[in-house]
Amino acid sequence: MYIDLIGSVELTASAAIVIAALSIGFGSNATTRLRVGVSLSLWFVLVVILAATRALYYEHGLGTPGLGIAVGLPIGVLCFLVARVQSLREGFHRVPLWLLVGVHTVRLLGISFVILYADGRLPAPFAPVAGWGDIFVGATALLVAWLAYRRPGNARPILWIWNVIGIIDLIAAVGLGVISSPGPQRLIFAEPSAAIMTTLPWLLIPGFLVPLLFAVHIGIFVRLAQGR
Repeated sequence: MYIDLIGSVELTASAAIVIAALSIGFGSNATTRLRVGVSLSLWFVLVVILAATRALYYEHGLGTPGLGIAVGLPIGVLCFLVARVQSLREGFHRVPLWLLVGVHTVRLLGISFVILYADGRLPAPFAPVAGWGDIFVGATALLVAWLAYRRPGNARPILWIWNVIGIIDLIAAVGLGVISSPGPQRLIFAEPSAAIMTTLPWLLIPGFLVPLLFAVHIGIFVRLAQGR
């Protein structure tokens, strides 16, 4: 369907923007930037393979437990690597805070959830909550990033509030998606289910963008707590 084709282009472009921004931000030299970029790109490719083979689809794949691993494991791995690998740790403290906020502008693509809901391919309340929540966070990320760049001292309260809202939005979206998906954990039985989130191109959202942006939110919290 044309929605899937457009979604593929938009999600691939969004992933490329986030990969490029974080690679530049974390890398102190070309070699480090290349390593970060290649690592994130390989992760992206792995998610595409999982989606193309329907390895996480509920009918013949790992289902919701597998999707939970696909969301949660990368967050833990990313946080561990940044905390333990010296070059990444140094890069994390060097990357501008406004850049960490700015990458969240890609969440304007939450409009895809709204469109899929209107097309009868995703259920409520999952799609409207995830969609409009992402749109709000993505739109306000531009203003918050500008404040962090121009008035870093005065922007701290707003950064805290925005970051809390942003991470709550991701948690709510994942939670509603889980309980709207086929399986024993399903609590919302509105049809259709959220099963398409394990297929191409939509697995790129929970399998790549959500854990990566969630880890960036954690990084922002750490930077704010450190007063940097």
